[in-house]
Amino acid sequence: MKIVVCIKQVPDTNEVKIDPKTGTLIREGVPSIINHDDKNALEEALKLKDKYKDVHITVLTMGPPQADVALREALAMGADRAILISDRAFAGSDTWATAKTLTAAVKKIKDYDIIFCGRQAIDGDTAQVGPQLAEDLGIPQITYVTHLEINGSVVKAHRALEDGYEVLTTKMPCLLTAIKELNQPRYSSIRGIFEAYNEKNVEVWNAKDIDISSDETGLNSSPTNVRQTFTPSPKGQGMVLEGSGRDTVCELLFKLGEKHLI
Repeated sequence: MKIVVCIKQVPDTNEVKIDPKTGTLIREGVPSIINHDDKNALEEALKLKDKYKDVHITVLTMGPPQADVALREALAMGADRAILISDRAFAGSDTWATAKTLTAAVKKIKDYDIIFCGRQAIDGDTAQVGPQLAEDLGIPQITYVTHLEINGSVVKAHRALEDGYEVLTTKMPCLLTAIKELNQPRYSSIRGIFEAYNEKNVEVWNAKDIDISSDETGLNSSPTNVRQTFTPSPKGQGMVLEGSGRDTVCELLFKLGEKHLI
């Protein structure tokens, strides 16, 4: 079984700051991590590798040269191959252009049974790239996967809904998007880290390597763009009411009435 896992290196959300003048993320000095849902996707691929002897995992990401760090973390966790698609031509790609670029890379890889993606990236929250990639490749997809079973070439998955879940089956090749309820990502071993930085390589492909045209990737080929990014204004401090039940309720009603909420 051959698996491709698409990951993204994103800013650590605990330390994200926005430039008030430009409205863009301040990335300088901000640590980067593997997107959370993508780590769940990678973990599920690694679980299949633990269970079946013939599983080969290729981790794929699109990003700047520093995304090499995220790929080496994936190698340290147990992935077999890492590919970074990086080119100035990709800069500014929206979800449509990103999916087109990933599609070209997957077609170059050629042989795959399952593609894993995270549900969405924490720096965009669109949940569009995985489904768009499946559509571009013309393969079935199951999103929001919380449980997975493999029986030969048949994939059976529980897909999360707001009020429960549904059970879906499909045949390989297919694409699955993972959410945090699917598993608990493992830590890298000391040996894995050593091998990732001393014995394994990260392949770097540019636009020519994946044979993608300029009208399918990059800012100028993106049908959507971000007009403004801003930090919401802080809310006022809360209020704690103390006293007996009846007195507290009366005071609460009075306060709500002052604010014209009732």
